[in-house]
Amino acid sequence: MILAEGWGCRAAVSKNWPSGSTRAWRTVRAEVLDANGVTNGGRCRLAIPGICTEWATQVHHTVDRAVVGDDPAYLLAACRECNVRVGEPSETPDPDPYEWTW
Repeated sequence: MILAEGWGCRAAVSKNWPSGSTRAWRTVRAEVLDANGVTNGGRCRLAIPGICTEWATQVHHTVDRAVVGDDPAYLLAACRECNVRVGEPSETPDPDPYEWTW
């Protein structure tokens, strides 16, 4: 397990890829989490009712990574629980991103 920093927190980075994560991915991931911290207060963008823990610590690919790579346009900050529930984008359509109201 590798730790990456993002928007004031340290979170574990998945090693689900055969070779683990790369420096490039950790950089993109941190940028997505940082941007979400500024625009969304660090909250989960998926926000699945009854599942969400509110705070984004992971980044979810909304389109299969094999198709778009790690393009930030196809990435959403998510809590671990929502990210795991949604699963692989090639197998499960994502819910619409949730807009938190304060």
